[in-house]
Amino acid sequence: MSSDDRDRDDVVRFWQGLGLPGIIDVHTHFMPERVLSKVWAYFDSAGPLTGLEWPITYRRDEDERLELLRSFGVLRFTSMLYPHKAGMAAWLNGWAAGFAAGVPDCLHTATFFPEAGVEAYVREAVEAGARVFKSHLQVGAYDHNDPLLEPVWGLLAEAGIPVVTHCGSGPAPGAYTGPEPIGRLLARHPRLKLVVAHMGMPEYAAFLTLAEAYPGVRLDTTMAFTDFTEGFTPFPAGETERLADLGDRILLGTDFPNIPYPYVHQLHALERLGLGDAWLRAVCHGNASALFG
Repeated sequence: MSSDDRDRDDVVRFWQGLGLPGIIDVHTHFMPERVLSKVWAYFDSAGPLTGLEWPITYRRDEDERLELLRSFGVLRFTSMLYPHKAGMAAWLNGWAAGFAAGVPDCLHTATFFPEAGVEAYVREAVEAGARVFKSHLQVGAYDHNDPLLEPVWGLLAEAGIPVVTHCGSGPAPGAYTGPEPIGRLLARHPRLKLVVAHMGMPEYAAFLTLAEAYPGVRLDTTMAFTDFTEGFTPFPAGETERLADLGDRILLGTDFPNIPYPYVHQLHALERLGLGDAWLRAVCHGNASALFG
């Protein structure tokens, strides 16, 4: 049996055991091949944002990656993509719109950057049917409170479209990461549906506090609780009860394909938190189903 077959059987066994029809993964990466190749090269070089050995477990052609996700029973997923400089976001949005049109189980994903014209191309993406946006503060090195983004936040809050944002300071802090800038953003836009990627690591507790204060805030599980992440940014044991209390606002995310372990390990890492089957069913399917309709 190949490793892919074992992975498939393990993942399917997990969600079938919970009585689910499959799972929904809100944090998967599909992007133009030349961009993804550069991302993989960055991980291969143990870049400064990681400083860790980071083998890409699912380094495959796009069609193979899609087939693998579907074989796992992933019913809906995203094409998380992000610019690292001005002039990229509108082009990435055009690619993502075409990708979603050809891959109906992918939630139409878009992105942005603080630059002239950002409100216009975000509005265009919304009108074209974007279901989720991605923001990466470490890679983009910008502030969510940049005045250029103010109309964007208002537009997305009004439209009720979630934004998955890598805003925690892990694996390495950026100039604008951490809970304080996000708190200022939410104070101005309290209805914003903001999905904090990676559970906000390493500032887990502070981002849980923001979720408690703002009903629109959610957290995705991407790489959190896994052996890999626990080795350098462990989730504080004393905060586990808060995960249970916020069980309706935690969403499964994995970072597929850019993960250094099998896909099922993320699922087993959630299971061993010991929060029960109902919590797992909500995190792995129900919460995202409700969020995205």
